[in-house]
Amino acid sequence: MSTDALWYLGRGSGVVALVLLTVSVTLGIGTRSGRPAPWLPRFAVAALHRNTSLLAAVFLVLHVVLLLFDPYAQLAVVDTVFPFLAGYAPFWVGLGTLTLDLLAAVVVTSLLRHRIGHRTWRAIHWSAYVSWPVALVHALGAGSDAGTVWFLVLAGVCSVVVACALSWRLSTSFTEHPIPLEMSR
Repeated sequence: MSTDALWYLGRGSGVVALVLLTVSVTLGIGTRSGRPAPWLPRFAVAALHRNTSLLAAVFLVLHVVLLLFDPYAQLAVVDTVFPFLAGYAPFWVGLGTLTLDLLAAVVVTSLLRHRIGHRTWRAIHWSAYVSWPVALVHALGAGSDAGTVWFLVLAGVCSVVVACALSWRLSTSFTEHPIPLEMSR
């Protein structure tokens, strides 16, 4: 694979990961409301949230792995685990590493949810709320497309979608309905 192909696939997988994280956060809020979507029953919203989250994690890992092999990115394995150590743009790349670490914790604890207990899982799962804006800022700071109109529009749309979902989540009209354990598997 050519270095240009690695670079484009690395960038593209990062953009797709951001969009999928946006959808995942929004669906997660919708799942917590316990309401069905106009086109989906409750259990399907929960399943879509889970599958979108896993797909976002796959694209995030793909993004990181592709950039590890890309000579332009100059990313080292240690940079994917420990934030703010990268040789290139350590702050911006460090935010991406922090997102990867937070989402890894969410995925691992979600897989172990029935063994670690609901309270522990939920406490760690809340870090998904932190990982989304950190990922967005990473993309705006480290992304080579950050100054382009198409990316700024995409980042704006993602921001509006998450802001609307969070506003609804924090409003007095939001009623929290826990999902039965059987539906969350």
